[in-house]
Amino acid sequence: MIKEDIALNKLASYCVSSERCKSDLIDKLKRWELPVDAIERVIAKLEKEKFIDEERFCRAFVKDKFRFAKWGKKKIAQALYYKNISQSISYKYLDEINQEEYIELLTDLLNAKRKTIRAKDAFELNGKLIRFALSRGFEFEDIKLCIADADCQE
Repeated sequence: MIKEDIALNKLASYCVSSERCKSDLIDKLKRWELPVDAIERVIAKLEKEKFIDEERFCRAFVKDKFRFAKWGKKKIAQALYYKNISQSISYKYLDEINQEEYIELLTDLLNAKRKTIRAKDAFELNGKLIRFALSRGFEFEDIKLCIADADCQE
């Protein structure tokens, strides 16, 4: 078991390296077998000193997962839900994703995937593309739009 002041210092250093969410830090403190009241005090101190901020974390998480991991809004929202970020916060930042950029990213992903898929006909190809895009967290309506545009261009 780790002492409360040591845990606070370790987590402060941990938070400096990149944005962290409260639930991840609580899990870490539980693994360190800190008592519940000590966990609450450590988290409160980290929040007070702005080492953790759910909105700041959410903004960075949405931006990173969209730009670098190329996830759709549904997958990002689900990941934020599992990190116990409130929907009011997560949807605020998900709505900030530029729709044109979003469709452009999805189109690029589908075009790249299209080159790697073997299918006997267009129906099978489109089914595989749809499943791929859904697994990345994109909305069905956006996927249909991008596939229809790609089919028209061929």
